[in-house]
Amino acid sequence: MTETKTARLLAFALAATLISAGCARRDMSNEFFGQLEPPPGQTLRYISGSEPESLDPHMSSGQPEARLDIALYEGLVEYHPKTMEPIPGVAERWEIDEDATEYVFFLRGNAKFSNGDPITAHDFVYSFRRGLKPELASRVAYMAYELKYAEAYNTHGAFVRDPKTGRFLPASETPKPAEGGGEAGAQPQPASPAPHDEESLHRSELGKKGEDAAPDTEFHRFIHTPERLVVPADEKDRAKALKADPKLAALVEGKEFVPVRAEDIGVEAVDDRTLRLTLRQPAPYFLGLIQHQFFRVIHGPTVERFGVNWTKPGNIVSSGSHMLAEHKPYNQLVVVKNPHYWDAPNVRLETIYFYPLEDNTTMMNLYKAGEVDAVYNHTVPASWLKSGVRHVKDYMDAPENVSEFYVMNTRKAPMNDVRVRKAFNMAVDKQALADWRVVVKPSYSLVPGIFLKYPRPKGDGFDPERAKQLLAEAGYKGADGKFDPKKFPTSEVEINYNTNESNRQIAEFIQAQWKQNLGITVALRNTEWKTYLPMRSKLEYKGFARAGWVGDYMDPYTYLNLYTTKEGGDNGTGWYDPKYVAKLNEANREPNEERRMALLAEAEKMLLEVQPVLPLVIPATSWMKKPYVKGLYPNPQTLHAWKFVYIEHDRSKWDQRMPDMSTADLAELGR
Repeated sequence: MTETKTARLLAFALAATLISAGCARRDMSNEFFGQLEPPPGQTLRYISGSEPESLDPHMSSGQPEARLDIALYEGLVEYHPKTMEPIPGVAERWEIDEDATEYVFFLRGNAKFSNGDPITAHDFVYSFRRGLKPELASRVAYMAYELKYAEAYNTHGAFVRDPKTGRFLPASETPKPAEGGGEAGAQPQPASPAPHDEESLHRSELGKKGEDAAPDTEFHRFIHTPERLVVPADEKDRAKALKADPKLAALVEGKEFVPVRAEDIGVEAVDDRTLRLTLRQPAPYFLGLIQHQFFRVIHGPTVERFGVNWTKPGNIVSSGSHMLAEHKPYNQLVVVKNPHYWDAPNVRLETIYFYPLEDNTTMMNLYKAGEVDAVYNHTVPASWLKSGVRHVKDYMDAPENVSEFYVMNTRKAPMNDVRVRKAFNMAVDKQALADWRVVVKPSYSLVPGIFLKYPRPKGDGFDPERAKQLLAEAGYKGADGKFDPKKFPTSEVEINYNTNESNRQIAEFIQAQWKQNLGITVALRNTEWKTYLPMRSKLEYKGFARAGWVGDYMDPYTYLNLYTTKEGGDNGTGWYDPKYVAKLNEANREPNEERRMALLAEAEKMLLEVQPVLPLVIPATSWMKKPYVKGLYPNPQTLHAWKFVYIEHDRSKWDQRMPDMSTADLAELGR
């Protein structure tokens, strides 16, 4: 699509905005909303969200980027188009050991990059190591921390070695692994056994680590030695950690420190078609986790040749069903079918136009005019829903693996006081917010209710009077001892959100709630998506920041794991508690599913008690697609494996309602 046509579409949408409400009502006499003329051939026009932060899969975690990365890159496993469960990708099959700490993937012999180069296990080793490289400073590197020694490498850790014997100190010898012996002073590690005979331990461990799945190797023997003690490699950081833990200092006195290398991470190419991943502890959700873009394979020679420009059109070599043809920032991104993709004969879409738009009304007017074929989730304005759009056949509404909430900067006053954080949470009527949003439910906890076996803990409800008492207890009171809003430092608090019409409206609603219930007026501040994410990650904001999360996989841990990092990542709060992390580790070592879920809920209760997050609502998918777009489903994450999507030109085969989500057999989906 030319820039001229794009400009014309946007001009049309702007004009149509003036009569959007009226148009919405008039169209309710039809079964579908707007024009129904499919584009010629196999071309999809899709509104994907904000301008992507990056096309480098190691440098982003948002949905707008994920939608593009799924087209450009493939991982060991791929998303099922309906259930989001992992299905074979570059790996045609895999084997998992009995305690879910070792995963062996067997790669397809016909997997290739878009330039025709074969995809091998060595490419995945390169990709994982590169994403964890400290110098890359990936905000989402924490997602790979379950790989043994990944966190130690990414956070500049060092092993401790006795110079006299050459023996590396095991983590089990440290008296306080959660405080002094964690990897690089970050996340506490599960304690390893302390055997008297290390070689006998190696043999017994290997016997249950899936040795039959892939041959034993020197690296395999190394990675199954007892967990090594890790301390900060940087001398100043190490001195600080040792000063805080005298017992650890005594333990490492006179020892030498060996920096953890990329080669030490639990990622091994056994041969060209066999990849073995060794985890630091059981992770029953791991197959779902590695669907994320961070784990998708990239072409090392291209990255090394072009450096930061490797994702530019003309440079990029990709691994997914499609490859980049054009990228005009803030205008459009175009991908075309990758002829070298291993499943290319079954890929129908020849071209996908991705449009980065943020204004919901503009999106809906483009959709109504038939100039785009589908939009992403949460895009139908509440006023349009109330006027009847939700009743047309092309409206997609299904349960979603999503939670909308605000995070609070716990490192800066006044939000460094738990009483203040709890007060602001109690002063929001979330039921009123849900009623106003139409297709959402109020939320009082972080994890959404889509996980039926998860016993969600209950957070604080709406209680403005208690909120005022807490603020008074925090010192914001008059001579009578009661809360005085004039005493509160409003200049130190803002509601920060990434630019989007819906985000602005929610921020205004919350602003009005605090004005009404507390007498406090909090300023609003919007920031472009690409700038907003690093700002939130680095805690460069005051007060509150929007932080809705779409689960990366179908397990509560995808939400709880956000708050296991001290610095960076997608935490965005500055809050960290080793006891919380230890509880999560305990849960993931628990083989009984019911007990594991109960332990995860205990961890979330710990989180809610200190309130670094302010839960708001649990959304539904709420988006639209034309009936001729097939294979595009309202799945729990609104992430689509584009290889399954196509344009159906036979009107008799068009969808006449929201697609049936109960059928999960790929053979029944036209595969």
